[in-house]
Amino acid sequence: MKNYFDLTGKVALITGGSSGLGVQFAKALASQGAKIALVARRLDRLENVQKDLEAEGYEVFVQRCDLTEFDSIKGMVKNVKEHFGSIDILVNNAGIAYGTPALDMPDDEWLNIMNINLNSVYFLSREVGNVMKEQGKGGRIINLGSIHSTVAMAPFSVASYATTKGGILMLTKSLAAEWAKYNITVNAIGPSYFGSEMTEKVVDTPEFKQILKAYCPMGRVGNPGELDGALIYFASDASSFTTGQLLQIDGGWTTI
Repeated sequence: MKNYFDLTGKVALITGGSSGLGVQFAKALASQGAKIALVARRLDRLENVQKDLEAEGYEVFVQRCDLTEFDSIKGMVKNVKEHFGSIDILVNNAGIAYGTPALDMPDDEWLNIMNINLNSVYFLSREVGNVMKEQGKGGRIINLGSIHSTVAMAPFSVASYATTKGGILMLTKSLAAEWAKYNITVNAIGPSYFGSEMTEKVVDTPEFKQILKAYCPMGRVGNPGELDGALIYFASDASSFTTGQLLQIDGGWTTI
């Protein structure tokens, strides 16, 4: 039987690749045979991740890029394409979160999260989408949505973050519809809360543990690796007839 999850020879570009889920995603795709291009703002951290992954036998290329400097995205994509010869998979993982109440949020904070979480995803997807179109063999784009792509959460303030993730959902659907004729699938993963640098100051608090009891039927945060199956599915031939979808990995959070 064909191994529909095999990624041998594929090239995956992953943003937010210097820590957290980005590193986890790199290991997951590399374990299925993919070559990995990691992108983040801090080159020193990227190079440390590169050394660790190469020590495990994986092929890794790193590029420093601030995704809010939109003019630099084209050059970064060109460098990855020139290094590996193709780009077959894009994982839009980079993101930030603010907990500022909507009534108090400074303008620059709102604009910053929009640029990182949403605008950069469009600009990078457009560049990579053009590469995939020119290659003529299709491609896979996987966006990081959230439970907050579809639900808000009281009493925590998630207005800015949820707005970006709701935007990711509709961007995913819209690009999927437009690019299906090129055999480019565009899907999104919707995690609830997982341990990471971005969430560590929140998930261990007594207040958040009460939130988990109220909102999440499984009553816990996600564990490392629990997003890997969805990622590999969307990146591989197993999902060749799946596009425009948001797969919630949330312990039941969005069922109630």
